[in-house]
Amino acid sequence: MAEQSANLAQAAPETRGHIRSLMSMLFKCAQRWELIENNPIQLVRVKNVSRRLERPSVLTAEEFHKVVLHIREPYRTMVLIAGCLGLRASEIVGLQWRDFDFKKSTLLVQRGVVHGRVDDVKTEYSRDVVPIAPELAKQLLSYRNRCYPTAEGWLFANPATDKPYHQEEIQKKHIRMAARAAGINLRIGWKTFRHSYRSWLDETEAPIGVQRELMRHASIQTTMNVYGRAMTDSKRQAHNSVVQMVLKMESTDSAEEKPRATA
Repeated sequence: MAEQSANLAQAAPETRGHIRSLMSMLFKCAQRWELIENNPIQLVRVKNVSRRLERPSVLTAEEFHKVVLHIREPYRTMVLIAGCLGLRASEIVGLQWRDFDFKKSTLLVQRGVVHGRVDDVKTEYSRDVVPIAPELAKQLLSYRNRCYPTAEGWLFANPATDKPYHQEEIQKKHIRMAARAAGINLRIGWKTFRHSYRSWLDETEAPIGVQRELMRHASIQTTMNVYGRAMTDSKRQAHNSVVQMVLKMESTDSAEEKPRATA
């Protein structure tokens, strides 16, 4: 018991917060079943739940492009979406073709897939329509012509199961191997692309309100109350700037021989 308590004390604040939430849920069930009168977890406080222990890795647009060159399909298109839209890994593997409206150049993010289980998006702010730049739309339409087809219309289905891939294996076997092949000495993963996307939005000098909407994130809601809701045109302009930054070398590389994929 003492050893378990010591291990818990050394856990990250976010982990301790998750444990508190789980225990609170269990005691609430016990209250409903009239096994106990009060929920003792209400007296427990966890400090610094939202504080990061390590600064997240961020790639430059050039570094991101080098990584993409060493990734084969369908993982390449997954990573492009991560870099150009800042979607979470669960949202990327959960994409279906019916989510896209190429006539209006938009994508509706409305589900996530974790360990093969289809579920709702992470938060209420995550379910939203995001713009699709013409350069990214061209990449997606080209991929659609050669992707593995399924009855549900998954973008990224495993041919062995007809179900979406598991993102953890892609991160370990393809993304990190591609980073090493590109000479990038960072331990990168899916979250790296989301953090990089936010960094690139800063480089475009997009207003904080626009950034919040494109990230579909609730952590800067207070800032949004000051700046107000971003207009669609502003969101599209900021998104287009990031996509042009990320894909600016694609046309040049298409005329040259690309390095052989190693991941």
